[in-house]
Amino acid sequence: MKCSQCPVLCGADRDNGVGACGAGGIKIAKYYLHPFEEPPISYKKGSGCIFFCGCSLRCVFCQNYELSRSLRGKDFSKEQLAQIFKQLEEEGADNINLVNPTHYLRDIMGAIEIYRPKIPIVYNTHGYERAEQLKLASEFVDIWLPDLKFIDPSLAKRYTLREDYAKFALPAIRFMAQKPLNMEGGKMLSGCIVRHLILPLAAYDSVNVVKFVSELPPTVYFSLMSQYTPFGDIANFPELQRGITRREYNKVLAAVEEAGLKNVFVQDFSSAKQDFIPKWDY
Repeated sequence: MKCSQCPVLCGADRDNGVGACGAGGIKIAKYYLHPFEEPPISYKKGSGCIFFCGCSLRCVFCQNYELSRSLRGKDFSKEQLAQIFKQLEEEGADNINLVNPTHYLRDIMGAIEIYRPKIPIVYNTHGYERAEQLKLASEFVDIWLPDLKFIDPSLAKRYTLREDYAKFALPAIRFMAQKPLNMEGGKMLSGCIVRHLILPLAAYDSVNVVKFVSELPPTVYFSLMSQYTPFGDIANFPELQRGITRREYNKVLAAVEEAGLKNVFVQDFSSAKQDFIPKWDY
């Protein structure tokens, strides 16, 4: 079957090769109870994160660089993925968190047919999504957790393979933002959290992101991340050789306050370190 799961529409036969994402069959680098997601996602026992390998976006600054380039990971079948769902659930995960699931949607749907978790399912995506695929995913997704990386196409062109990132990400996030919010004792059972990572010299675009989020339904949560740490394939990007400045951080915080956003998670300025990157198992 020719792959059309992401906006690249590469048409690859991933049963016998790899797509533009660098992935063929199901490849996973780690699955465990992850404590470092937003509070209503990690909640008490942790989010049952499954870190999938490969990526159609391939940001040069990716903190999960080895995964996005499929430089590591272990092959799994749909049956084994279904067993991972069950194992994480039995270990007490507060949800099943599909990290970078876009190019595995068909396989994930197959695994869910084998075993559908009884806990919420989180779709943790870079935001570069096709509307048709999101409609399929909406049949099982309880919580949308998209990144909104850029609005300025010049940033997308410079830092990813996809200049058209915002063309797909903005309508995708508008779709996800329609998910009804259901919180129970501080735990999210249903809803949408939009994430954004502030980048060096790009605070102006972060301000545009804040404005976009302010126009979404008020039930949407916004997670502003300051954890950018020089990482990945950034040798040819001098501006990415440093973390963000206090001035850049404060500029975006001021935009959040001016926009009147209420449901907001904000990382402290001191969060720029590699502690948030898991130690990969495969």
